Amino acid sequence: MDQEMVVMEIICNAGEARSLCYEALRLARNNDFDQAQEKLAQGKECLNKAHLTQTQLIEADQGEGKVPMTLVMVHAQDHLMTTILAHEMATEMVALHQQLVA
Repeated sequence: MDQEMVVMEIICNAGEARSLCYEALRLARNNDFDQAQEKLAQGKECLNKAHLTQTQLIEADQGEGKVPMTLVMVHAQDHLMTTILAHEMATEMVALHQQLVA
C-alpha cells in the first residue's frame, strides 16, 4: 500500500471513531447507555485500526526518516491523536452521565 493510502486509512478510521464518540454522547444524553457503550466499543475498534496503521508507518521508518513527512501525514497524526483524546473524554462523560441518573 502506498503512503497516501496508508495516511487516508488513518484519517478515515480516526474520523469514523470520532463520529462514533459523538454518537455515544448523544445516546448517553438520552439515557441509552447500552447503545452508548456499543458506540464507544465500535469507536475503539476504529481507533485500534488507525493505531495499527500508524505503528506500521513507525516501523517502516525505523527512526531513520525513511517515511517522508508530508502535510497530509501531519494531518493524519493530528486527527488520530485528537480522536484518541475524544474517545477517552467521551468514555468518561458517558460514565459520569450514567452515575448522575442512577
